[in-house]
Amino acid sequence: MRALGWLLAVCLVLAALLGYVLLVPLGPAGERFVDIAPGTSTEAIGAALERAGVIRSRYGLDLLRVVKGGRLKAGEYRFDHPASLPEVYARLRRGDVYTVAVSVPEGFNLFDIATAVQLAGLADRDAFLTAARKHTELLSGILPAGAPLPASLEGFLFPDTYRFSRHATPEAMLGAMVRRFRVAAAGMGLRSAETMRVVTMASLVEKEVRVPAERPLVAGVFENRLRRGMPLETDPTVIYAALLEGRYRGAIYGTDLQSPSPYNTYRHRGLPPGPICSPGLDALRAALHPAETKYLYFVSDAAGHSRFSEDLGEHGRQVQAYRQAQQP
Repeated sequence: MRALGWLLAVCLVLAALLGYVLLVPLGPAGERFVDIAPGTSTEAIGAALERAGVIRSRYGLDLLRVVKGGRLKAGEYRFDHPASLPEVYARLRRGDVYTVAVSVPEGFNLFDIATAVQLAGLADRDAFLTAARKHTELLSGILPAGAPLPASLEGFLFPDTYRFSRHATPEAMLGAMVRRFRVAAAGMGLRSAETMRVVTMASLVEKEVRVPAERPLVAGVFENRLRRGMPLETDPTVIYAALLEGRYRGAIYGTDLQSPSPYNTYRHRGLPPGPICSPGLDALRAALHPAETKYLYFVSDAAGHSRFSEDLGEHGRQVQAYRQAQQP
């Protein structure tokens, strides 16, 4: 009877110890990251979590693996509050890795996106810009085979909210954004032969128009001007030219309108040599299917809508009305 009592006592102690290891939450005092490389064994994962103060015993993790099964996923994990070992194990099985969000709204250009990446703490702005100019091979298959590659990935970093590991390189981030564009282009039936022209036109529409329903009309205006050999005279291209040359001062000056840059559509007829921002789906559809009208001019009104005109006289009246509405 005494031996049975001792055995029962030992079992109770072991059960209490196991319950303590498995069920009593543990966690670091502050934020702690644990990076698990692909192919890491369960034992090594447990040791890393134990060293980080996330779990009490690596052997408890081994036990849960035997009981629950499943595959523990690699990646960087963030721990910032006490958690039981089963909760930690469940996170590892789900692959609940830590990522940083980067939002790319419609109309962001490369400079905007690079700044967003830097603010997210993922990469230096200049390093991101350099990579975007260097890795234009990412456009393989998007543009026609043998076509000259553009100077950068401008226009092909599709607007979306992305989630990246803290270790993601600029090349990896750019690749994800271009792949998202590739999917969108395929869904629209965009042919490689027309891609550069459509994306360039869409980028102008994106920058010029706030109201989605007006985008096909603006695309139609640009197409009408192109057919007549008229310069597009769109301010966003002048701003982009100044950004490329590092001289944009927050407004357009007379000297900007005289810039020899091929992006200056006041001096050069035709489309600029490439996109000036990342257009969204609405702008891309508008560029693919511009409205057929006789409009040659448009100007924004005080409410942000576009007012369209067929001749210069009517356009002048629209501009005057806009200026009067802007006066206090």
